[in-house]
Amino acid sequence: MITVVGSLNMDLFIEIAQLPSPGETVLGRNFRSAPGGKGANQAVAVARMGGACMLIGAVGDDPFGAAILANLREAGIDSTNVARRIGVSCGVAMIALDKNGQNQIVVAGGANETLTPDDVARHAEVFARSKAVVVQLEIPLAAVEAALRLGRQAGALTVLNPAPCLPLSDELLSLCDWIVPNELEAAQLSGLKVRDRADAAKAAKKVRKRSGGSNILVTLAADGVWLETDAFAGHVPGFKVQAVDTVGAGDTFIGAFVTRLVEGAAAHEAARFGCAAAALAVTRRGAQAGIPFRTEVEAWLPGAGGS
Repeated sequence: MITVVGSLNMDLFIEIAQLPSPGETVLGRNFRSAPGGKGANQAVAVARMGGACMLIGAVGDDPFGAAILANLREAGIDSTNVARRIGVSCGVAMIALDKNGQNQIVVAGGANETLTPDDVARHAEVFARSKAVVVQLEIPLAAVEAALRLGRQAGALTVLNPAPCLPLSDELLSLCDWIVPNELEAAQLSGLKVRDRADAAKAAKKVRKRSGGSNILVTLAADGVWLETDAFAGHVPGFKVQAVDTVGAGDTFIGAFVTRLVEGAAAHEAARFGCAAAALAVTRRGAQAGIPFRTEVEAWLPGAGGS
């Protein structure tokens, strides 16, 4: 089982021709809403890749909360450990999408901000049964640390997706078997600019040193990923597709990547599978609706140059 500890949001989308500059008002179209949040997205990705998944988090007692929980059940995710906060709103993400599929996102944490280390500790038996524990940074940092510690104590694979990036201590990084940032997050964690593969390699080495030897994977959007591990250090290429919506691509990658790691795949193989899943996801609209099923990834991968 893979346990995801993280955020659950309702995503509110609007499409625009071009992302606005500060102070600029632009006209949009095609408003829609859909369940999201990095925690929930990654849990859905695990489930669609065929992994058993438990989600720990919090939602509000508003209509969004009921819709989010119903969606999790439909996706086959065990949400019995998602708390329902009385008198608190759900987390909400307001997302602007341009004609190229790029986005700007503003998140109001809502119930996600109420998750405490005690909430996490109440589910110690869940961690004891987990093969991997995955966390992000849309919940309080104290809850993130508690989850990583419980995962480490249980002997589970501990995975941190440091998004959105916050100042993190070396001690917290040392609790991670895997740290998976994108270019911006890798730059913030390392203090180095990350513009290409060579930069990613330097940043990965620095973050790895800070963590005391964690495995590092830097996602590079359409260019794939950079891996920095004992067994393999190098570039894993991505796949060229026509993107229509990049929201949730990183979460899709995480879910697919961790699922394959838990199954025993080598890191570079798991990364390639994650790249394929993310590539399929960006050709579809919706953070969760766009996540492909495993059968789709496996059917598509050979045609994309796989073996």
